[in-house]
Amino acid sequence: MQDERGLLFTSGQFAKLCSTTKETLFHYDSLGLLKPARVRENGYRYYSYSQLDYLDTICIMKKIGFSLEEIKTYMKNYTIDHSIVTLRKQLTIIEQQIQELQMIRNRVEHRCRQLEHAVAIRNSSDIVALEDAKIQHILLQEVPSPHTLESVSIATKECFVRSFKEQLPIFFQSGAIVPYENILNKKYTEAAFAFLPIEKIDHVPGVVELPAGKSIFTYHTGNYISIGKAYERILEYCRRHHLHIISDSYEFAINDYLSTGDENEYITKIMFYVE
Repeated sequence: MQDERGLLFTSGQFAKLCSTTKETLFHYDSLGLLKPARVRENGYRYYSYSQLDYLDTICIMKKIGFSLEEIKTYMKNYTIDHSIVTLRKQLTIIEQQIQELQMIRNRVEHRCRQLEHAVAIRNSSDIVALEDAKIQHILLQEVPSPHTLESVSIATKECFVRSFKEQLPIFFQSGAIVPYENILNKKYTEAAFAFLPIEKIDHVPGVVELPAGKSIFTYHTGNYISIGKAYERILEYCRRHHLHIISDSYEFAINDYLSTGDENEYITKIMFYVE
């Protein structure tokens, strides 16, 4: 079909030429982003040859990351000067997205290494050993009284929510701090703080540094209620080897609800500083 604007295409023909769908064209029409060149009395839409370039521009802008509303605003007045400003601004956004994706990639890789380690140690998780702990940082969230497992879970969720809201560089891992006094009184599950390991970051409330130093650790496999046997094992080791515990307990979830639906597969690393 032709008119004074030259060759016209039906919506189906136009969609096929542009590797899109008629539904997409109808949506763009409803938004006022791409109106048909002509609409006949029977409602049939026709698009002109010149609109091919216009639709190409829309597709490219979408690929770059612009929303349809942003594209609509852009195309009301797109000159070379306006395009430079707009594309430079989008380039900054893309760079930020790349940095965020790189951080997420590193976190996922870290999580994979943890799980692979969990598989390697799950058949020998009753070991007790010494190690030189490295400096690391954690984001703390206080667990309110009465320090139940539900309270620990809620505090952990609050930690995650805060980290996502503030875009803090956490690792995809959780943990808890149980006061040494509670351990001695066999209150093994009454944690005072929940925490998330995090990269070093300055001037953020709630982020504390765990120092380098001599430490002792063991692993607990199974649901959290039964963690007492791991504590008894590590306390007995300290008594036999004349080691003095000088910190609260730091529990690091190696394998937890984030990676398994079976509590029997949960693995927790328990660590104390000693001298």
